[in-house]
Amino acid sequence: MRKKTKEVRIGNIYIGGNNPIAVQSMTNTDTKDIKKTVNQIRDLQNAGCDIVRVAVLDFEAANAIKEIKKEINIPIVADIHFNYRLAIEAIKNGADKIRINPGNIGGEDKLKLVADAAKDSGIPIRVGVNSGSLEKDILNKYGGVTAEGIVESALKSVSLLEKCGFYDIVISLKTSNVPLTIESYKLISEKVNYPLHVGVTEAGTSCSGTIKSSIGIGTLLYMGIGDTIRVSLTGNPLEEVKVGKQILKSLGLSKGGVEIISCPTCGRTKINLIDLAKKVENATASIKEDIKIAVMGCAVNGPGEAKEADIGIAGGAGEGLIFKHGKVLKKVPEDRLFDEFMKELYDMLKEKSS
Repeated sequence: MRKKTKEVRIGNIYIGGNNPIAVQSMTNTDTKDIKKTVNQIRDLQNAGCDIVRVAVLDFEAANAIKEIKKEINIPIVADIHFNYRLAIEAIKNGADKIRINPGNIGGEDKLKLVADAAKDSGIPIRVGVNSGSLEKDILNKYGGVTAEGIVESALKSVSLLEKCGFYDIVISLKTSNVPLTIESYKLISEKVNYPLHVGVTEAGTSCSGTIKSSIGIGTLLYMGIGDTIRVSLTGNPLEEVKVGKQILKSLGLSKGGVEIISCPTCGRTKINLIDLAKKVENATASIKEDIKIAVMGCAVNGPGEAKEADIGIAGGAGEGLIFKHGKVLKKVPEDRLFDEFMKELYDMLKEKSS
């Protein structure tokens, strides 16, 4: 059972409460380069990204938000460090949320100015606490980096905003250690009712980062903790969205879109299943309908084991079967298998929509 947290509006979506878990990513373009940033955000949006964050390193980047917003349809979050003026400028230019560390924004008087600007614009603030930059007194108190110390630091930041009369808060606890991440979020979820932004930060490259993120984020979501997620990968941000969406699908927390099941291949496989599965995955990535597709290597793993799939392929010796709900439709030579499968898939989608 997912813990019900406070509902917070971010642009045209809501997180917390009974709202769906939102998938986030962050651009790796120079925010001042409006065209490149817009193009990347559009790609992320098409991949299913719900919220996007951009780095705001200077006033030119803060001002660029105004133009970027005109070209995109998902909420934009301004990532701010140290300079309270940048936070206020980003808010003036239409940021739908800002991400700050209240402890390094320049003192309580500066934080009050940021909080007031956010309140006037009706946008939330995400409090981001990093395990690598915990206060010295907290490190000394707990003898190093601990879940208790991370949570104490976060609660300290939250209390600073609450002191300013600001309560539209989202909390993230940034750590690259999976068990520490899980324990930190578990602990803070028992202490606050604010929405939690969940992720394993600096998780690594596509392979290792996907594994760490899936274990960390997946475990927390299974425990009912988390209102929005970001998979942090060293690579193309599109991969972050794909992994995030797949984590939600794997736990049954997301509806709509394609779920592909495919076998791992073995000595029975007589067609190029790996390339075929990749082609099907790429070709169906933009489909929004809720549909399960099977790409199986042989008759053993074909219509029988994959009969729960809406449509699928079962490979043979230089050929394959196309089936729907476990019933064979046709046998097709390998060189025509992909094209025939896609034709049957789109025919099926047309039937569903009519």
